[in-house]
Amino acid sequence: KKPCTFISNHRDIVLDASFLNVMLYDVGYGMTQVAIGNNLLIRPWIETLVRLNNSFIVKRNIPVRQMLEVSKVLSAYIRHTITETKESIWIAQREGRAKDSDDRTQGSILKMLNMSGDKDILSNLMELNIFPVAISYEFDPCDFLKAKEFQQKRDDPDFVKSQRDDLLSMETGILNNKGRVHFTLTSPINDQLAQLDPNMEKNELIAAIASIIDKQIYKHYRFYPCNYVAYDMLTGTHRFSEHYGLKDKKQFEDYLQGQLDKIVLPNKDEAFLRTKILEMYTNPLKNFLAVQE
Repeated sequence: KKPCTFISNHRDIVLDASFLNVMLYDVGYGMTQVAIGNNLLIRPWIETLVRLNNSFIVKRNIPVRQMLEVSKVLSAYIRHTITETKESIWIAQREGRAKDSDDRTQGSILKMLNMSGDKDILSNLMELNIFPVAISYEFDPCDFLKAKEFQQKRDDPDFVKSQRDDLLSMETGILNNKGRVHFTLTSPINDQLAQLDPNMEKNELIAAIASIIDKQIYKHYRFYPCNYVAYDMLTGTHRFSEHYGLKDKKQFEDYLQGQLDKIVLPNKDEAFLRTKILEMYTNPLKNFLAVQE
């Protein structure tokens, strides 16, 4: 009934927020405003697309001395949008995607959201009505690009992606197969925030809030045969064999090899790349199991 700050895990540069907006629009809720980094505005068509998607720009890769002021402006805009213009906001739980799908809310995001409040941290964040969202794609079309980047960074610690790489990731994510797509809108976390001790040390309190968001996301993932197959392949076990058949396993093995074949590197380490892709499909399941235990 009231505007909220949707915070989700981040899988696809463009489609995470786009799918959410389509779903909310279809049920008559109205679209959210979407935070997107200015580093992605590489081509005119991207600027057009983000405007259609009701986006506002987050400045990235700025000098440290400007970071504080930029964060204050962003925080004030988000609070104004929630409390004054009564529109909801979508923002990823971290800057950039979790390349290995080990989703963790960055404390810096929560500190930024707190900046514009005039009360204590818990009151300031409760005013923004934080609402975690769990995103599950059966397949990640960019998994081979992420694995390639892992090897490039392993082999060259100074490696930095180019604008061309970002553009390829956006195009690949938008145009290629994701299989089944599932979004879970969990519940606002204000009741859980109200139970925290406001006198905790600041970083400890921020970590506790991040953990609440993470657990809401972990508990509400949707899993597919590929996740269970990947877990068993990575761990060398048959723990989840009841969740898939021989056909499912063969399909995923063929898919995995097909993605590996797309990677072109001078010193291609296929064993390393295979492990990295398997981790992408396994980590959400590991985090879900950790919460259950």
